Amino acid sequence: MNLEKAHKEFIDFLKSQNRASATILAYNKDIAQVVEFLAEKGKANAQDVESEDLKEFLASFEKKGYTQKSLSRKLNAIKTFFKYLKNQEAIQADPATLVAHPKVESKLPRTLSPLEYRSLRDVCREDRRIAAIVEILLQTGIRISELANLRMEDVRLSESTTEGSLFIRTQENHPTRTVPLNIPAENALKRYLDERPPYKVQGQRKAGEEHIFITKTGKPLLIRNIRTSIDRYFKKAGIKDAKVNDLRHTWLTHQLAHGASVVVISKLAGHKRLSTTEKYLNLVSPEKSSSKTKLEAL
Repeated sequence: MNLEKAHKEFIDFLKSQNRASATILAYNKDIAQVVEFLAEKGKANAQDVESEDLKEFLASFEKKGYTQKSLSRKLNAIKTFFKYLKNQEAIQADPATLVAHPKVESKLPRTLSPLEYRSLRDVCREDRRIAAIVEILLQTGIRISELANLRMEDVRLSESTTEGSLFIRTQENHPTRTVPLNIPAENALKRYLDERPPYKVQGQRKAGEEHIFITKTGKPLLIRNIRTSIDRYFKKAGIKDAKVNDLRHTWLTHQLAHGASVVVISKLAGHKRLSTTEKYLNLVSPEKSSSKTKLEAL
């Protein structure tokens, strides 16, 4: 099979499997680089590719200064690609099986200290939209993509006998779930909603179907815009080497450190595997219990 054709069919396959958009984007780029590299070696067909070709490809990027972690990620894409071709019977032997992953040091997730996330709150306080976004990410641990996808109908505000909550829609193979919305997050959200533009994304949409976080013209606030805005406030607060996902890491670590059940936190975080949540236990004191179900506000 021609590699360029195989590349296109592989990406279509990933889309049909509802793989995460970020994964598809990364795999698309990595496989395009492999195909280009192989074409320069005069290999345009998948059947002609050998293990040594793939090793040379990785070595070429190592010479360019790519980290072992980046090379390992590229190899993940390569292995998935050739496994797909083998399953499709486009090749008889999988050349990627003989290519070993480089050794990568596992780094613990970055979390914000209380001083850091309080400083972040302070610098974005006047920007009610970003202040609400920061508070929700910090107090609920939801993903940035899930936050960008929130609709007005997904919010349930607290009442005398019930606490507030957010309904998280299914997205990129992550299950739907309901997460508690504590008082600090709810208050920040209410302040934003008080001044939120009353525009609709489309004229035919009902009020409840509108995205919560929108631009001045009523369009949904994109993930990249949210990242850019929060990165700007990180810089303004003097917080170095921090990313938006660190707010989620901070929530996970904080809850486990204060005795929350690993199983409960795993479900609220939307982790597919309990082991994903358990790695955060390396960041907390081992003497803390892990059976509490009530969450702690940050």
